[in-house]
Amino acid sequence: MKIISILVPDGAAVVGCIEGAFKIFNLANMFLEESGKPPLFKVLLVGLNTEPRIYDKLFTIKPELAFSNVEKTDLIIIPPVNGEMENVISINKKFFPWIHQQYQEGADVASLCVGAFLLASTGLLKGKKCSTHWVAEHDFKKMFPDIHLVSDKIITDEQGVYSSGGANSFWNLLLYLVEKYTDRTMAVRIAKYYELEIDRNSQSSFIMFKGQKDHEDEQIKKAQEYIEQHFNEKITVDQLASLFAIGRRNLERRFKKATSNTVVEYIQRVKIEVAKMSLESSRENVNEVMYKVGYSDTKAFRTTFKKITGLSPVQYRNKYNHQIAYQLL
Repeated sequence: MKIISILVPDGAAVVGCIEGAFKIFNLANMFLEESGKPPLFKVLLVGLNTEPRIYDKLFTIKPELAFSNVEKTDLIIIPPVNGEMENVISINKKFFPWIHQQYQEGADVASLCVGAFLLASTGLLKGKKCSTHWVAEHDFKKMFPDIHLVSDKIITDEQGVYSSGGANSFWNLLLYLVEKYTDRTMAVRIAKYYELEIDRNSQSSFIMFKGQKDHEDEQIKKAQEYIEQHFNEKITVDQLASLFAIGRRNLERRFKKATSNTVVEYIQRVKIEVAKMSLESSRENVNEVMYKVGYSDTKAFRTTFKKITGLSPVQYRNKYNHQIAYQLL
């Protein structure tokens, strides 16, 4: 029997992820019993104590056990948490020694979406890769600069420590864990039952780049604004350094510190974000969009576009342009 401990955190949490994790392992039990096998999972809702938690002023979840009464578990699931993250981490910090101890004794630990902030706070991500919702990428990097964030990934699997990308990506991690504990046939059956796309491995095409300006470096903000206003031009690092009277090395250092991107990465992401919007909403062909955002080399544009979005420009246009999508039906 595998014991699955789903955390019921203090503060704000995403109820759907707690419910989804609870249901998917119990559904696996039901399917096992239908095939004449014994249930494999014992699913527990675990809180700091057993007092009911009310989320979104509407939904009440009552933990079955306090974490201190769970002596042994095989998997700990950390759901997404909302609010000011330093406060959320503080009010849930009593979980962390227990999570760490259970991991040392052989338990797997998985975070869903921005539950990665709690997972990172346990210390278990040191030297490991982690994913989270792309919206939280900048905040995560600021709080945990020593953790290797791979925010384009749907799932990370690092020595028994797992994480998932944003929002509904948590289903893909849950399917991945079900397959690990049972088999591929069970994971496929559950995916069909919930009508989920199994084996999705990238959330890149969902990322909307807004530019990170919640910093105090005014010169770098001006450089960001210049890049965003001149996306249709060929911009170089030397040009920006000269324009804002900053040495190249100093510019690159300050830009990376402020935005979590190199200057070149920022230029590319701004251009590709404009290209994405054009491909989503206009009838312009790929070459027209390419020239519009300042690229003249078709191969370079396609390579950069796919690197950032995970899709070719044509694939992206076919997937997200509603006029094209209707034509393909």
